[in-house]
Amino acid sequence: MKKNSLKNLEAVDKTAFCQDLIGWFTEEMRDLPWRKDQDPYKVWVSEIMLQQTRVDTVIPYFNRFMEQFPTIEALSEAEEERVLKAWEGLGYYSRARNLHSAVKEVQVKYEGKVPDNPKEISSLKGVGPYTAGAILSIAYGIPEPAVDGNVMRVLSRILFIEDDIAKPSSRKIFEKAVRELISHENPSYFNQALMELGAIVCTPTSPSCLLCPVREHCVAFHEGVQGELPVKTKNKKQREVHLAAAVLKDDSGRTLIHKRAEKGLLANLWEFPNIEIHLPFKTEKDQVKQALQSEYGADAVLGEMVGKIEHVFSHLTWTIHVYEGSLTALTEEKPDLKLVTPEQIESYPFPVSHQKIIKQFYS
Repeated sequence: MKKNSLKNLEAVDKTAFCQDLIGWFTEEMRDLPWRKDQDPYKVWVSEIMLQQTRVDTVIPYFNRFMEQFPTIEALSEAEEERVLKAWEGLGYYSRARNLHSAVKEVQVKYEGKVPDNPKEISSLKGVGPYTAGAILSIAYGIPEPAVDGNVMRVLSRILFIEDDIAKPSSRKIFEKAVRELISHENPSYFNQALMELGAIVCTPTSPSCLLCPVREHCVAFHEGVQGELPVKTKNKKQREVHLAAAVLKDDSGRTLIHKRAEKGLLANLWEFPNIEIHLPFKTEKDQVKQALQSEYGADAVLGEMVGKIEHVFSHLTWTIHVYEGSLTALTEEKPDLKLVTPEQIESYPFPVSHQKIIKQFYS
């Protein structure tokens, strides 16, 4: 940590800062479904869903998820495929798998009660420092920091912190700042207010400083450099991957689908048979046909390319060429390789890229 990273912290009137921030939040907080009460389970689910996902996107997913799995016990007893189906379209599916695994542990080890101390809650799968702090402060009123990108952006401006927020080591600086500033009377509203401020006022570009309830405490505003903070190095360029997928139907109209591996990207989701296309020693169609035989035990008559799907992940971009074809032979169906009817396909969880293919062929 730089010696002067928090040089402006001592100058902040902490009592006035908390009063201004929490007073604003009390009046202006958005009406969000997970704020109806302080149920630790609902707070937990919402915080996991909100990671790298916009609030407006999360709201309908949260409501449907709670309808299907209203309690920790209900989620712990659910089949993973049903949980993934409920998560379908939210992305970052490891969040759902980790949540499901952690909830099972809570049900068995803690008799269905979300732990209320840092050590136990941080031991749960998928619960990092931010999520632990959010649950402890929002649900249990414990003054723990919950530092996400919004909070780092807000505090980098208020305290004029120039450390690169893309570096994991910088989080400790912001956690220390929150521990110094946090309201011990109302840590729930304090942490939520910082997040809310970053989401709707202290935005990444063109922050609405004239609407900010803590503008008087903001060093960057007074220095006129709020647009230059936070300091954040850019991510590496995304890797481009070219794939080809085949929508294969047998004589009875059933479609061949495949379940991805238990580990790695989009684990345990279903997809149409596909391969990564490499240098064209063979034509793309020939590569697909060969892969269908060697990897899936399927023989098929492929037609021409009928669609092109693009999907962007945080670290790579998929371009998928889609082929339609007739399945002429299949060695055997397996737990991860099935023939399904158009009605049955609705119950399987697919990643967004392959949902687009489903819409193209089944709507």
